[in-house]
Amino acid sequence: MAVAVLVLVCFASIAIGAKALPLSDVWHGLFHHTGGNDDVLVRQVRIPRTLLGLLVGAALGLAGAVMQALTRNPLAEPGILGVNAGASAAVVSAISFFGVTSLTGYVWFAFAGAAIVSVAVYFLGGSRSATPVRLALAGTAVTAALYGYVNAVQLLDSAALDRLRFWTVGSLASANTETVGKVWPFIALGVLLTVFIARPLNALEMGDDTARALGAHLTRTRVLAMLAVTLLCGAATAACGPIVFIGLMIPHLVRTLTGPDLRWILPYAAVLSPVLLLGADVVGRIIARPSELQVGIVTALIGGPVFIHLVRRKRMSQL
Repeated sequence: MAVAVLVLVCFASIAIGAKALPLSDVWHGLFHHTGGNDDVLVRQVRIPRTLLGLLVGAALGLAGAVMQALTRNPLAEPGILGVNAGASAAVVSAISFFGVTSLTGYVWFAFAGAAIVSVAVYFLGGSRSATPVRLALAGTAVTAALYGYVNAVQLLDSAALDRLRFWTVGSLASANTETVGKVWPFIALGVLLTVFIARPLNALEMGDDTARALGAHLTRTRVLAMLAVTLLCGAATAACGPIVFIGLMIPHLVRTLTGPDLRWILPYAAVLSPVLLLGADVVGRIIARPSELQVGIVTALIGGPVFIHLVRRKRMSQL
């Protein structure tokens, strides 16, 4: 069922855009390409955009699920814990100070920024004694500081502002086959790592002592989990900019359907997260025609109330 919904959303992403196309023209562009303007729009713009949405959505959903399991924090999410902000700050620095202009160049900065901030928030939140609220507060503080830095750099560097004004709010609009080709190996490696550590992460969620009793290698599991999150978030942020709340909402939804077992949560999150991201992207293209509303803004508008609801829930407030 989840896969069927994903297929429908992918078709909607290809068929619906800022420029309205009849379904017959979309079909022609998909299967009878002759080089016309509409065929080029479908083949070279909307299909790469949809593919990038699939990759980035899956990456963010998996990263959120892994972070929630690793920190035993139901509020953990790449945007809330500052991981996206770290990648964004590193990319802005690369573009403004080092003259890096290609995805191949600044994706490494994104990985470094994501990794450094992940570790920093973990220790600022109290390391092993961290509570969900302390981690969320540490992530919020770090995120605010880093986005203040990002905004300052953009204001001082007009060229950087021109290159980054859409990227910093999270957008799929600049997607092309080159972008997809450069980020998918990193995301694929991150996905493989999450599959590899699903079982020990399940044990880790029950506490360190229980995990040891079940034979889990705690240090190795934590290191591999952080590496997976860094790969997933770094690649996604480098490609599209910071997109928040995908990794918070979908793991919570999936957990209500499957229970706490990560061996079920991870595949469902990998399928349903692109549904949310591509659906938000389609909505953004429809409501602002002939222009479009960036997908990062749409997901923030959806995710903000969801986050507030989760925080206000009685059992969440007791964590």
